[in-house]
Amino acid sequence: MATFAQSAPLSGSSTLVGDPVFQEDLQRSRSLTDKMLRSIPDTHKSCIHIKTLQLNSSENAKFQTMASTIGIPSAPLLKPLSENFILENTLTRIYEGLQLHQALLDSIVPKLEVKDKVNDLKADIRDLGFLIRKLLKLVRKDAVVQQTPTPVELRLPGDYEVQVAAHLTLVQLQAFGDDVDRCLRSLAQTDKEAES
Repeated sequence: MATFAQSAPLSGSSTLVGDPVFQEDLQRSRSLTDKMLRSIPDTHKSCIHIKTLQLNSSENAKFQTMASTIGIPSAPLLKPLSENFILENTLTRIYEGLQLHQALLDSIVPKLEVKDKVNDLKADIRDLGFLIRKLLKLVRKDAVVQQTPTPVELRLPGDYEVQVAAHLTLVQLQAFGDDVDRCLRSLAQTDKEAES
């Protein structure tokens, strides 16, 4: 699972403080992250029909072995900004995590009975990835980012595995999204402090 601690002063981005394009895209990214996080519970409810698979359950940790068996990779770890972990690294990891979850959902959706809300969530992830990619290009113009997710091959022999895979992907996406939200809020807060 992804984890994010409180951020140190924004490293390597002083030229972006006050940049209206960066600020606008950062704000839009925060709004889209919030929308994504708010839609995860409804998405989970719509496509998971096994009662024991609950989104915010302490039992979820017990499924880690099954996540490995199915082939679900962990989300990238988001670290606080520092001299060794600069803004570019943070944005790159956010983008990679969004790409991963989009690829996981791409792999699972064809096997789900109910797809509408999952497809809406995928669209939000894609749009957020587009904004993060824009932020990354503002930080480093020559940044190379893969525009389409690398497909993920999951071992899903039956409906139970499909349900568990969808469940674990949404649980992991929620944790990763919470970290992204903290990270983006920290960036916005640091920019405000630097302006004052």
